[in-house]
Amino acid sequence: MYKKILVPLDGSKLAESALPHVEELAKGCGTEEVILVSVTERVQGYRAVEGSTEPVVRSGGGWLGSIQPPLQRLVPEAFGKKEKQAQRYLDRIAKTLAAKGINVSTEVLLWKPTEAIVGYAKQYGCDLIVMASHGRSGPSRWAYGSVADKVLRSSCIPVLMIRAPGCVPGI
Repeated sequence: MYKKILVPLDGSKLAESALPHVEELAKGCGTEEVILVSVTERVQGYRAVEGSTEPVVRSGGGWLGSIQPPLQRLVPEAFGKKEKQAQRYLDRIAKTLAAKGINVSTEVLLWKPTEAIVGYAKQYGCDLIVMASHGRSGPSRWAYGSVADKVLRSSCIPVLMIRAPGCVPGI
């Protein structure tokens, strides 16, 4: 029934609490592939480039020319990506699952987490998304946001939400 299972992981123990469920589903459903994904947003910054006196304009239209040194220009640059770290993490988890006879692949996605997870699942024909949730509700969910909640509400394919270990249901 579930031939491709997508499992978003962020490096936390909470996210990993979904893995025992994934193992059982993969074995019991004859799953062909478990896809582990980690999502890293690109962080945009600026760096100085020598040899240009062109004024720099912000995307909103404001001038930055007064803060640049002579003969330098600020150019956009992506930084703060932790792609290699995320890939090493996913490879470690994949190795553990593969040792249990599960066919696993990994992918590091660069985008906004909810959009990346839902878009990837749709594009690659996943049958199920399995992920963990803190189980927050009310003001704390509003304050911190919930990728899991947004995925649940945005996805057209089934989502299996695993509650945090020790979760006490609210009334």
